[in-house]
Amino acid sequence: MTLTRYNPFRELDLLQRQMNRLFDEAVLPAERELERLAFTPVAELTEADDGYTLKLELPGINPEHLDIQATKESVAISGERQSQHTEEHKGVTRTEFRYGKFQRVIPLPSPIENTAVSADYKDGILTLTLPKAEEAKNKVVKVKLGEG
Repeated sequence: MTLTRYNPFRELDLLQRQMNRLFDEAVLPAERELERLAFTPVAELTEADDGYTLKLELPGINPEHLDIQATKESVAISGERQSQHTEEHKGVTRTEFRYGKFQRVIPLPSPIENTAVSADYKDGILTLTLPKAEEAKNKVVKVKLGEG
C-alpha cells in the first residue's frame, strides 16, 4: 500500500477550475449575445477603374448623428441611433429596434485620395465615392521589346 500525502491546495485548485468553468458558461454567452445584438450597419464595397463606391445601410439614422472619417487605407463610420420614446397606454412599450452608438471601420484594398471623398445619404443608404490614389490606378505602360 502506498501512502499519499494530503494536499489541501489541490482541492482548492480543483474548486477554482470548476468555478471558472461555471463563470465562463454562465456569463460569457450573455456578453456575446449582447455584442450580437449591437447595431452594426451592413456594407457593400464595389470597385471601378477610378475608385470605389461604399454603401452602408443606415435606416432611421439622422445624418447629423453620423461621423465619417477617411484615411488613405480605410473608412470609419460612427454614429448613434437615437431612441424615440412613445408612450403607450398602460405604460407598455415593446420594441425590437436597436438603439445606441455604433462604429464600423472598413479597410480598403488600395489607397484612396481621402481629400476627394464625397458622401450622399438618401432613403437610409449612405453612399461614399472613394477615388483611387494616382499610384493605385492601373496604368497602362507600353513595354518595348528589346532585340537580342
